Amino acid sequence: MLYQLLQINADSITNRFAGKASDWVATYGPRILIAIAVFFIGQWVIRLLNRALKKALAARHFNPTLRPFLQNLFQILLQVLLILGLMQLLGIQMTLFAAVIGAIGVAAGLALSGTLQNFASGVLIILLRPFRVGDNIKTQGEEGTVSEIRLFYSVIKTFANTTLIVPNSKLSNEVIFNLTREQKRRIDISLKFKYDMDYNDVKNRITHVLDNSADLLKEPSYRIGIEKIDDGGYEVILNVWANSHGFQDAKMELNRHLMEELKPLFQKKSPAA
Repeated sequence: MLYQLLQINADSITNRFAGKASDWVATYGPRILIAIAVFFIGQWVIRLLNRALKKALAARHFNPTLRPFLQNLFQILLQVLLILGLMQLLGIQMTLFAAVIGAIGVAAGLALSGTLQNFASGVLIILLRPFRVGDNIKTQGEEGTVSEIRLFYSVIKTFANTTLIVPNSKLSNEVIFNLTREQKRRIDISLKFKYDMDYNDVKNRITHVLDNSADLLKEPSYRIGIEKIDDGGYEVILNVWANSHGFQDAKMELNRHLMEELKPLFQKKSPAA
């Protein structure tokens, strides 16, 4: 008797399970098949769109530093949209999923706030180009040549032959002196003389040096004049122009020639024998 009751209960459970399983298959089976088909079709479409984006960026000569990032970002966004679409197709509730994603996003944003700021600054530097690779700039109290611009940082080789790695947020939020963008720079030199030194003689000697210097530009024209006078003497200033690249070399060479030309004026006459 007990065996028969157990057999009846087992048959009933099996029948109910089979009935629910068949109902579930009838309800969700077509959705699953459609979702699988949509998944493979979606992957094919994503590959096509990614190739089209790659060709479009190459045809427009888009910045090679940003190109791989944009391609990967585009592909990830399409994959996320495909997954969300499949979940909607399968009837999966999005409320909990959205809450989890939101919490992860907030935590990641707080943890990576500095990194994301450097990334955003790197994108702005690459797009707006306040400086480019090969430019001489002054930043963080250092002068050097930009050797690399990455998404998160830039690499500067200083004139002292050291490597300076600067986070891009520092370069986008602070004053940067681009020393080579205008192709030429002005050299300003002040020289002080006593009143017993004839100004016309001084000016002629300086003019001789400037006219015979191969490192200086002829245009714009140089200027020579008295900038300041005081009890001790007068101060002569000269403004001359040189190429931005090689500016320091031109300035040092000019100082050397001026010293050699003006040295006799500063030397005291030897007493008569």
